[in-house]
Amino acid sequence: MQKYKRRHVKSTQVGPIPTHHNWPTWASLSRNPSLAAAALIGLIILAAATIYFSTATVLPRIDHTDMKQVDLGRRLYASSCASCHGASLEGQPNWQRRLATGRLPAPPHDSSGHTWHHPDSVLFGITKLGPAAYPEGHQTDMPAFGKSLSDAEIAAVLAYIKSNWPVEIQRRQSSLNEKR
Repeated sequence: MQKYKRRHVKSTQVGPIPTHHNWPTWASLSRNPSLAAAALIGLIILAAATIYFSTATVLPRIDHTDMKQVDLGRRLYASSCASCHGASLEGQPNWQRRLATGRLPAPPHDSSGHTWHHPDSVLFGITKLGPAAYPEGHQTDMPAFGKSLSDAEIAAVLAYIKSNWPVEIQRRQSSLNEKR
């Protein structure tokens, strides 16, 4: 049977502090380019994840029964959305037929359109990000409002739109949010 001796380090001893791991040192990274590259990639991934998760948007409350939020949304809709989607949420004429540009006219946001077929997270993303919210290659005239409206203001616009839907449509659209 082999005996192991304990190594005692006196507190007055000068020299390296013993470690119990095999982490690479800066010296070993400079001698091994592939290890240095792997460490750099790891740091980049960690930094990107930190930035992404620290700036990720949490969906704000969108409440079509909150009259204060709905009133703000009505005013913002009139100034930011009505020029394309119509003052009464009616959308542009022939909104289901492509224009000469290959793009579709602005759809209605009343119950005759398809807005209510989407959960709040999709509606919020499209309003905030515009073309970036769509699959690659999809062309749209929908601008991104993320720089001109705050998240709370976008939520207010959506609350206003939802407040104009019949109760049955509100219920059906709300059920989409519960599935997520």
